Amino acid sequence: MSDPMRLFDRAAHRRHRDRAAATVDYVTPILRDAAERLLDRLDDTTHRFTQALDIGGRGIVAPLLRARGTQVVSCDFSPAMAARNPTPVVAADEEFLPFGPHSFDLIVASLSLHWVNDLPGALIQLRRALRPDGFFLASLPAAGTLGELRAALTETEASLTGGAAPRIAPFPDLRDCAGLLQRAGFALPVADVADIRLLYANPIDLLRDLRAAGETNALRLRHRSIPPAPLFPAALAAMPRDGDRTPATLRLAIMTGWAPASSQPQPLKPGSGQISLTKVLGQTFGGQTYRATEDKNPTENASGVFHDVKNDACRHGDGDRQQRERMHLDAGIFVYRLGRWLEKPVRDEVPLAHVRLRSPCPGT
Repeated sequence: MSDPMRLFDRAAHRRHRDRAAATVDYVTPILRDAAERLLDRLDDTTHRFTQALDIGGRGIVAPLLRARGTQVVSCDFSPAMAARNPTPVVAADEEFLPFGPHSFDLIVASLSLHWVNDLPGALIQLRRALRPDGFFLASLPAAGTLGELRAALTETEASLTGGAAPRIAPFPDLRDCAGLLQRAGFALPVADVADIRLLYANPIDLLRDLRAAGETNALRLRHRSIPPAPLFPAALAAMPRDGDRTPATLRLAIMTGWAPASSQPQPLKPGSGQISLTKVLGQTFGGQTYRATEDKNPTENASGVFHDVKNDACRHGDGDRQQRERMHLDAGIFVYRLGRWLEKPVRDEVPLAHVRLRSPCPGT
């Protein structure tokens, strides 16, 4: 009887990464873009990190960290892929990490944890490997990644055979990522999303890129027989087009969290507030009105305040970082103005972690 907790064939995944060690240079621009987006989060903190652990960086993340003046130890499930990194390197399973407690003050995992069966357990091990107030930074493919290819393969195979085998791994949504950080015991957890849209002149190059990066199918329940000959040509032909190009979406869930430390801000106990926010949220501060929202998919920012990013009027920034900075600024403006209105520190009165806000965007 198969173990329902073992979704992935780890031995197959290791073979894929071993093979990809010789071809990953073909997709370096994509992997570097994803890594740079992830490491941009380091610019949002004043902390300076001295000892970092790079998990599965494919020889790309470690040099970027060293350029920031940080000493790096690289770790990879594949010995061949680990050897692409500058020394020191360790070949180790992410589910059974060999590092002792409080070994690093920074851990970075760029697109390397999504083939782990016991992801909560791996995150707990990584949190224990961090020193108090150490920083964890990771990216995972989120729900929506390769959605165009997934839909085309499923529909084409169903029309050819009457059923569809699992060919693309399931990906977590943003709420799952935030929940994983909380479950693993990280303090101040934040999860947000960034999209990388790729355009291919020939859609077969998408499959080649996945193979070159070591990202081919490692599901335990994958179909082991040879697929019907028309499957992949027909599926690629059925993918949507953008002019003369075939689009493919890489949706990055970017996760950040801190190892707990006594110096960090601590949440108030539930029920300790003395002023009801229902009396405040309808107030107007400086001509801007903040109101409660019933949006079903809020995104939590670093201040613990939910910000509605589904409103199209809020999504007019020049990029992911500008949008993230706008979210943080909106929350900070609200907290400041609310504090001035109350004429006392807000955090001493109101547990903001339970507030959902919609910011005053143009057009609302």
